[in-house]
Amino acid sequence: MDLELKGKRALITGGNKGIGRAIADVLADEGCDLVLVAREQAALDKAAAEIRARRQVNVTVIAADLSSEEAVRKIAREAGEVDILVNNAGAIPTGNLMQVDNDTWRKAWDLKVFGFISLSREVYPQMAKRKSGVIVNIIGGAGERHPSAYIAGAAGNAALIGFTRSLARSAHADGIRVVGINPGAIATDRQEMMMRQRAEKQFGDAGRWRDMYKNLPFGRAGTPEEIANTVAFFASPRSSYTSGTVISIDGGRE
Repeated sequence: MDLELKGKRALITGGNKGIGRAIADVLADEGCDLVLVAREQAALDKAAAEIRARRQVNVTVIAADLSSEEAVRKIAREAGEVDILVNNAGAIPTGNLMQVDNDTWRKAWDLKVFGFISLSREVYPQMAKRKSGVIVNIIGGAGERHPSAYIAGAAGNAALIGFTRSLARSAHADGIRVVGINPGAIATDRQEMMMRQRAEKQFGDAGRWRDMYKNLPFGRAGTPEEIANTVAFFASPRSSYTSGTVISIDGGRE
């Protein structure tokens, strides 16, 4: 299926690794030009070179910290006009109420929660001026399941689910669609690190981290590519009447 994305320009935060990198690869395969944002210049340069080697698309990189409002404004200026914004950067630490102190909580929310909100605010006007654009927020399943051992992430993701749906209620008047994706357990390097920690705690053997997936639907974690394929469809004209939707990709986990 031709997703009719060739020639579109996509801005992807956290686009150098994990889910963000998979999104970059899939959109490049569809013919999109890319703007990749992350903190580490070297990692961005490596990702850009690899993407350019596989597809004839333009790839621009911007090294910036999305927890800074000044950096967010810089990203928007340097990126220029974009057709697709994928908010993906940010990892909120685990822990219950007594384990996550205020400074840690605020720092994590500045990057993920306010990073999503602030960059959307900066990009929105140029999309509205053209009466065209798609914002895709990669949020997280904890915003629906609310695990107490991930309280800062659960609360932050729930806020971003509300943000996505609330923004979509009026964005259609400006020709903009806003959608969200809640990934479940996805086989990224960060996910493996977390599973190793849990395996060490549960079994006394970090090497048994794959055993932590046995109780998941289909006995496995999802792949970054499965998230990326959904992003590409949501961002495409093939899904042009989809807005305000937040979909969970977790294998049907209860």
